[in-house]
Amino acid sequence: MTDYRVYSLDAMGHIGLADWIEAATDEDAVAQVRRMKRDALKCEVWQRSRLVAVLDCQEPLGTVLIPPGESSDQAAAAF
Repeated sequence: MTDYRVYSLDAMGHIGLADWIEAATDEDAVAQVRRMKRDALKCEVWQRSRLVAVLDCQEPLGTVLIPPGESSDQAAAAF
């Protein structure tokens, strides 16, 4: 199991809450975050210094804005 950090971000992009979770894969970590009740606008999932995913927590099931396995640089280039 790998440790992940989950940051809940407010409208200003500030961290309102931080949690630690354990998951076997990036996809499992994202699935756990989707099941968590969040009042945040966005949630970031990190594994050490690597951004794993950004989820829109206001959408049903937490729509993934940066998919697992895609770096934030790759996601930015797609826009």
